[in-house]
Amino acid sequence: MQFAQTGEALGATYRFGERVGSGAVGEVWTVISTDGRTLAAKVLRPEHADDPSLVERFVRERSVLLGLQDSHIVTVRDMVVEGPRLAIVMDYVAGGSLRDALKGAGPLPPKDALSVAAEVFDALAVAHARGVTHRDIKPDNVLLARPWPDCGPGDVRVSDFGISDVVGERIRQTTGLIGTPQYMPPELISQGRSGPPGDVYSTGVLLYELLAGRTPFAGPGTDFSVAYRHVSSRPPRIPVDDAVWDVLDGLLSKDPAQRPTARVAASRLRRLVPGLAASAPIARADTPADFDPVERPATVVRGAFTDEELTVFASAPPADDAWEAPDLGEAGSATIARPMLRREVRPRAEARLEERDATPFWRTRKALLLASAAALLLVAMVIGFVVLAPTGQQAAPGAASEKLSTQLQDTALPTGLTISRGATYEPSTGQIRLTVAYTAQKAPLSGEFLEVIPGLADGDACPAVTWEGATASRNQASVTGLDVECGWKLAGLKVPAGGSVQATATVPVTPADQQALDAWLRAGSEAATAATQDPAVKGTAYPVQRLKGVEVRTPARVVTPSPLKITLVPVWAGGADELNPLYVSPASGKPSQMLEAVTGGEKGLRFADGCGGALAVDSSGLTVTALQITPQCTVRASVGNFTELQSPAFGITSRENSQD
Repeated sequence: MQFAQTGEALGATYRFGERVGSGAVGEVWTVISTDGRTLAAKVLRPEHADDPSLVERFVRERSVLLGLQDSHIVTVRDMVVEGPRLAIVMDYVAGGSLRDALKGAGPLPPKDALSVAAEVFDALAVAHARGVTHRDIKPDNVLLARPWPDCGPGDVRVSDFGISDVVGERIRQTTGLIGTPQYMPPELISQGRSGPPGDVYSTGVLLYELLAGRTPFAGPGTDFSVAYRHVSSRPPRIPVDDAVWDVLDGLLSKDPAQRPTARVAASRLRRLVPGLAASAPIARADTPADFDPVERPATVVRGAFTDEELTVFASAPPADDAWEAPDLGEAGSATIARPMLRREVRPRAEARLEERDATPFWRTRKALLLASAAALLLVAMVIGFVVLAPTGQQAAPGAASEKLSTQLQDTALPTGLTISRGATYEPSTGQIRLTVAYTAQKAPLSGEFLEVIPGLADGDACPAVTWEGATASRNQASVTGLDVECGWKLAGLKVPAGGSVQATATVPVTPADQQALDAWLRAGSEAATAATQDPAVKGTAYPVQRLKGVEVRTPARVVTPSPLKITLVPVWAGGADELNPLYVSPASGKPSQMLEAVTGGEKGLRFADGCGGALAVDSSGLTVTALQITPQCTVRASVGNFTELQSPAFGITSRENSQD
């Protein structure tokens, strides 16, 4: 099924070009923006776009994906939600993928394979530092700025960051898996989850494939058999230098804690590259008939199968033709994203007991002895807990006993500011860690920001908060004009255009459950929005959150030739504020703090002639002069995220006519 047609509009900014690929998540198209740029758009499959929870998660993740910018990462430029269509717009990388390079060239020279893998690790190090896990590293998701073999250092681009994570959230919630069987880390198979070490493992598989021409566990059997080998088998040795194999073996460790971080892995690979300059590519490795088992393989897919099923499979895996294996995908190298059904499987030991049909176990002497021992042990445990448990470690009554987390993203503000908040409760500390991310669109944003950190319930005292990443102080209504309970003023934050910054708060409150944590985060967001959008508030505090528009004001009549006085008037929720102009041209003195906050100062401000040559604008774009007589003229302006602004019509007359 095709999701779009060439020439069809995508939102208000793009038109579809050519379809360049498809996968389990969706189709990839080139798109042409209104300014003529060629970009790429990943259009998600309808079953994803029709899922409200997934769309909501994408919106929440938007600031993370847009803020993940690095020379080795395919930059996400925009996200379009349009009816049943959900698309991610990103840079178009024209050199093809590593999969194309492998198909055309076969195994790569070791120096090239290690250099490419090091750049992949560079991208992962940046993402992991921002808390983003890829979850689907493979040659298909590593793009090249120039076709192989013409590409060189700096040409590697890792794509699809966050996409597998977002799409896979619902899959993981239904006890399934997301990933590619040939590249799945063993902990994803054995525990149903993985993190940054899983990306390191998958990149180790990718490096193995670049060197050998095939993945370490590809071979006969179903795709489930391929995935299980990550848990149960050792990667076959390939004929590379011992130093290279030692690093590769460490990347493919079954224990996530034994693998290096992405940054360390990149460094280790780069140290080996100079010594491999003369090494030729090795011959494509043959698929082994069998694999060497590890000493104690982990139980497979915990959470996706019943405990009985796992016990049976781990003790005696049946033959492929005697077992209805879960369908992980069409091929071991294809990304899969689908739930896995549970089946009733009884252990063989249970079946043997039923065959005996002996005396009921509860009436036997052995059962009575075990019951007595269990009762004594229970009494001892209760006494020990009461006597020995340290009082300082007991959980607060009504507090959640497990880790909780939630996220929330506000609607983008007229200034281009988007605020994303994430809260995590740690029962070991009895505290919530709140992360607030501020993201800017077209203009840099700065100044002071308002955050509200309420108590857990109405009437609770405002909690004590420890802030990191910003200079924080209590909001003072007498100074800011915003009378909001539990408000904090954050200063020292500078959000670059198209980027984001974060501040974190440690809050000593203990929610009872997930619902309480969700309600707490939502209450703080709603209180901050209500305060900054209150039409009764006067003054210029928190302009990035409060400014709703800008009016361009000029005199009703101007004499030529003379400078045109232009006043930019801020518009708050309560209306235009003529007493505190944003900017006056021609300017004298420094720009206002408001202008600095919402557009980075004069560099984010430009005027333009709106009447066909009757006005002259100097090279700075900040001073306008009336040149020609005209009965009706306008001046246009762009102020940071506020574009296409225009003044009311005014007339230009000569000095003689003015005197008349």
